Amino acid sequence: MTETLIRNALRIVTMDEERNELPDADVLIRDGVVALVGQGLSAPGAEVVDANGCVVTPGLVNTHHHLYQTLTRSVPGGQDALLFGWLRTLYPIWARFGPEEMRVSALAGLAELALSGCTLTSDHLYLFPNGARLDDTIDAAREIGLRFHPTRGAMSIGESAGGLPPDSLVEPEVTILTDMERVVDAFHDPADGAMLRVGLAPCSPFSVSRELMRDAALLARDKGVMLHTHLAENDEDVAYSEAQFGCRPGQYAEELGWTGDDVWHAHCVKLDRSEIELFARSRTGVAHCPCSNCRLGSGIAPVRAMRDAGVKVGLGVDGSASNDAGNLVAEARQAMLLQRVANGADAMGAREALEIATLGGARVLGRGDCGVLAPDKRADIAIWDASGIEAAGAWDPVAALVLCGPTRVRDLFVEGRRIVAGGHVATLDLPRVIEDQNRLARRLAD
Repeated sequence: MTETLIRNALRIVTMDEERNELPDADVLIRDGVVALVGQGLSAPGAEVVDANGCVVTPGLVNTHHHLYQTLTRSVPGGQDALLFGWLRTLYPIWARFGPEEMRVSALAGLAELALSGCTLTSDHLYLFPNGARLDDTIDAAREIGLRFHPTRGAMSIGESAGGLPPDSLVEPEVTILTDMERVVDAFHDPADGAMLRVGLAPCSPFSVSRELMRDAALLARDKGVMLHTHLAENDEDVAYSEAQFGCRPGQYAEELGWTGDDVWHAHCVKLDRSEIELFARSRTGVAHCPCSNCRLGSGIAPVRAMRDAGVKVGLGVDGSASNDAGNLVAEARQAMLLQRVANGADAMGAREALEIATLGGARVLGRGDCGVLAPDKRADIAIWDASGIEAAGAWDPVAALVLCGPTRVRDLFVEGRRIVAGGHVATLDLPRVIEDQNRLARRLAD
């Protein structure tokens, strides 16, 4: 039995049913699980972590990412483009990736997430050039030690068939389905406390056929895994759906079996009232990606309306080619600010934004064992040092996390294991990863 006692926290944000926040409190971790949360806890023989002056929260949950894109930040030609133009700029670069690029980019992206307080992240990998496989990113997540929910994405309709991606990046649909079954059988762990679960994720309505969307849904339900895709990201996306399918994106999803408690869609910037009600009724989740939506000029997702209707909403940093950062707590701040811009200063508070970033994301990913600091929940914990310059003068240390900072964790625990210690990634040689990342980026640019 291993025990760790996080002691003397300035404030512990539990995200339990009553949303309790405990001053001068402690958390006891036992064998990867939260054993106790309260004041004056004692555990002789436990490793002690002093959290004096710190705010302790559940680990943040990232519900949408493209880790491979960490190698293609701020690419000229894509910096000022809308979604479709941006994709056309990046596709030829991504076509030159291979297994090394996928793995190193994932390591860099996962380390960046960890430093921003993220303990559980999904990833949407939908292109597999030059021998790259989902296995490459899974290997990276295992090395750094984050809880991981990768999705086997796909593109099957290239330019010659009326799709957006170049033909060199699409796969035959029989190949896609075969490999989807392979990765689920090889890696998916449905158990409570699983470090690795796998989902199925055809890229988008403009890059795969109706048949693949339907077949992927059938396969996912047969295997008991979740479904993920992009939906209603911007006006171009909606126009494509109406022109090609004769319906709005929400109706297209419903017709093909892409609604339900086991489905979450990325972006959903352009959902209308009827689609929001559909998602609420069906318990379909949404990954809200505010910074990426701003960067690509896609618009402001109707998060206030979604939440009020009962839609499950989590946060996603999206790919670093369209963000360009991977800081999840900064994403919470942006989500709050955009809802205020759209709906007024009282539309969303800091605590609601923090809830979306933790408990909200866990619910979207079907992880009832995460997102909460309470007995028997997984010990995924972020410790934020509130004694630095970012929070100097802050009266409310919990709200300060979203309003002013800090935006980098002091310590991060996943399954009770310390991944970040003293502000540094403890599980890998980050300077070496950065060196490898920059070397590969230069090679791609050359």
